[in-house]
Amino acid sequence: METKIFKKDQLDEAVSLLAKGELVAFPTETVYGLGAIATKEKSVKGVYAAKGRPSDNPLIVTVSDENMMRKYAKEVPERAEKLIKHFWPGPLTILLYVKPGTLPEAVTGGLDTVAFRCPDDKLTHDLIKKLGYPIVGPSANTSTKPSPTTAEHVYHDLKGKISGIIDGGETRVGLESTIIDLSVDQPIVLRPGEITPEELSEVLGEKVLINTGKVSDSSIPKAPGMKYRHYAPSAPVVVVDHPEDFAKINFNDSMGVMALKDELAKINLPEKNKFNLGENLIDADHNLFGGLRYFDDKTGINQIFVQGFDQGEESLAYMNRLNKAAGGHHFNK
Repeated sequence: METKIFKKDQLDEAVSLLAKGELVAFPTETVYGLGAIATKEKSVKGVYAAKGRPSDNPLIVTVSDENMMRKYAKEVPERAEKLIKHFWPGPLTILLYVKPGTLPEAVTGGLDTVAFRCPDDKLTHDLIKKLGYPIVGPSANTSTKPSPTTAEHVYHDLKGKISGIIDGGETRVGLESTIIDLSVDQPIVLRPGEITPEELSEVLGEKVLINTGKVSDSSIPKAPGMKYRHYAPSAPVVVVDHPEDFAKINFNDSMGVMALKDELAKINLPEKNKFNLGENLIDADHNLFGGLRYFDDKTGINQIFVQGFDQGEESLAYMNRLNKAAGGHHFNK
């Protein structure tokens, strides 16, 4: 299968492919998503096959606006309306009860809930509006690998497996959206992202919890990123919680390191073994997946040491993704 790269003036070709049941990757402000019409079960199953994604991992439904979401949500509570007014379009995904019979089991995982997202990206808005249907939007990468933040990342993983990729340039945020569950009595963040629980609490006027539990092997997760290993390059990743601990590591040419610019300058390794996460945590959020992919493409790298952060809710999303990439392995010496 040929995988075509579409520019913004070729959107109609991408719409045509999706309408025929084909798979097309699309940009968002967070990471690139893999699109298929959410109401077409055969197309949705093709997403699982292309990614190598476990079939009990439900998918996010990407909509162009609140009106489209209302066609598939059983009800839209006042809480949801507050968050939509404040954060949509943007990097917030909202879990609600699904209207029975509107979406295939391949989307919901057989649950009575589904997650909705309205991304802040004009290309994707135009794509969905022209199509007239919502699309599923898991990250457009091979399952377990770092999420893609450029069209080139998507092409690397899915070339020959999908029909097209809409090139919208590098993503702005670099980490997937925050997922909040509004199907329960007290709102709970199932996956941290750029929008923090504190920001959500301020808008809702009530405390928002943070999920810390692990989904059992026999259970179906309510949202992506809760059960399976994610974001991992081929070489094992080690989290370095304290910057001063980099000095305790006996680095050699088979090791890679990802850290902020100032910390990186102190480490005696060839430049090709280093990846600059930037000046601060916001930069690190944006660059984390790019760094993991950088070393995934390097031969001879057998271990990757990555700077961790402890900055409260601001570092929740970064540490969530990094801990998953590292399988919970932290440097301790």
